[in-house]
Amino acid sequence: MNKKTLKLFLKLTLTGLAVFLVFRKIDTNELGLILKSASPVWLFFAFLLFVLSKIFTAFRLNLYFKNIGLQISEKKNIILYGIGMFYNLFLPGGIGGDGYKVYLLNKHFKTPVKQLVQASLLDRLGGLVAIIFILLGLLLFVDIDISLIPAVPISTISIILLLITYPAFFLINKLIFSKFIPSFLTANLYSIGGQIAQMVAAYFILIALGIDEKILEYQFVFLLSSIVAVLPLTIGGVGARELVFIYSHEYIGIDKNAAVAFSLIFFLISAITSLIGAFLKIDFENEQIPKNSI
Repeated sequence: MNKKTLKLFLKLTLTGLAVFLVFRKIDTNELGLILKSASPVWLFFAFLLFVLSKIFTAFRLNLYFKNIGLQISEKKNIILYGIGMFYNLFLPGGIGGDGYKVYLLNKHFKTPVKQLVQASLLDRLGGLVAIIFILLGLLLFVDIDISLIPAVPISTISIILLLITYPAFFLINKLIFSKFIPSFLTANLYSIGGQIAQMVAAYFILIALGIDEKILEYQFVFLLSSIVAVLPLTIGGVGARELVFIYSHEYIGIDKNAAVAFSLIFFLISAITSLIGAFLKIDFENEQIPKNSI
């Protein structure tokens, strides 16, 4: 068994285990009733906002490409991003979306692989930082039953971390990703914009399910689950995201059946959006190859 096959096997195993644990913890009959009652109209609006969030993140990545002298039209960049989403979700044991983009851009534009990998890594990191930043902000408003440091209010910890998040990220950019400093402000505004668009999509899903209480609490757990879903443990974050919702209900008071229904619908929207990438074609033949990349 080669390394890629072993990695896929482990992911499938962990995904199956996570899904098994999820369905042991919930009432499947109630889950089915909640899913059947979902409003298609609100789900359609959620889909549109999710697509918008991905357009924002595609714009962010193209800023990084420009920093390394790679000029791609926004239209083709969005198409490439969509294809990458398909590779990431539906081909977990293969090259992966980021790897495919690096391969294709290096092949056509001769841009150094190291620079393309840095752009892709910073793109991922920027999205994660945006999630953490908004998550810390929500900590000031949600009612959560945890105490990180005795005698220190969690709101105080949250404010301190909020104040240092982006200065710390800027320092990381300056030390490790110095080529991309010119895009720091705009790229991170795209990151925040993309994450807010996803939160609006999440809100529409909650409305579709008839959930009108503890909205911020659901949003908080949604962001927390997004961080867990990024970890390469299960396929597309399936099971891992739902487990976060289930175990969070004890600390934050959300309904675990409704939370799992929300998570499943969000994954379905993500999967449909990613599946569109399978039908997209990209041709760089008319794109100008930058002189400094050869």
